[in-house]
Amino acid sequence: MKVGVIGTGNMGENHVRTYLSMQEHCQLIGVFDNDPEKGRQISDKYQVKQFQSLPNLLQAVDAVSIAVPTEFHYDIGLLCMDHKVHILMEKPITDTVPQAKELTLKAEEAGIKLQVGHIELFNPLINMIRKELEHEKIIGMDFHRMSPYHEKIKNVDVVKDLMIHDLYILQEILQDDELLDFYTMGKIIENTPKHASVITRSAEGVIGKLTASFKSKRKVRTIQILTENAFIEADILKNEINVTRDTITQTIQITSDEQPLEIQLTDFLNCIKSDLTPSVSGKAGIAALKTTNEISRAIMEDQI
Repeated sequence: MKVGVIGTGNMGENHVRTYLSMQEHCQLIGVFDNDPEKGRQISDKYQVKQFQSLPNLLQAVDAVSIAVPTEFHYDIGLLCMDHKVHILMEKPITDTVPQAKELTLKAEEAGIKLQVGHIELFNPLINMIRKELEHEKIIGMDFHRMSPYHEKIKNVDVVKDLMIHDLYILQEILQDDELLDFYTMGKIIENTPKHASVITRSAEGVIGKLTASFKSKRKVRTIQILTENAFIEADILKNEINVTRDTITQTIQITSDEQPLEIQLTDFLNCIKSDLTPSVSGKAGIAALKTTNEISRAIMEDQI
């Protein structure tokens, strides 16, 4: 299968590098970036073709990863559909829910696979947590996802960039248990939420607490889960899970040769080849976008 990458920032480069390592699954045809200099740097670094126009790239491929700022997702997505090109869209799916709904509907009508890049769902550590919870009754979950500030994130909303991952993990763990109430607090810096805290309750009474921040002095990615019979602590950065039952703690070190992005891209290509519904569909992307938009809106309104 012939693939391309649109957008050559940090995430776009990750897609380029990963596709090149998957030659048994696909052929990376080339890249496009609206900034020719950025595109050239990645083209030279990985010895891949740099396309000078987006339509030219879309005419040459079967599928693309879209790793551009969210404000461009909708228009680029529509252009991909015009060329019958399948889409792996980095999260969030679009800027607005109406855009996301229209993009999803048009993809269904055109027979185009539209998968949303919620990469943590392909992390072996998250799969291990789900296994540990198979016979547990959850009381509460606590998520922390924090990063140091960088000038590149000056206009980035921490809810849509960081917290969205944990909201998706939370819902995946809860499965059919619907989230009901949200109590939201945050800090507006440079006109966007840069620190956010959320407390939520599910229909079955599970309490979730989530914190996301761009103001931390170090990178943090942790999950703590309290159940009737266990306490589970996971450090995503260390690929480590500690499970305490009956005062005995077991440490599980996650070792895998495959990286989450490789697993995700393999899944994306397989759903195209086998005509399957994407693991993270456009509808799932809409649900995640709706929740993050509501949280961001609540934080912004509270600061007015």
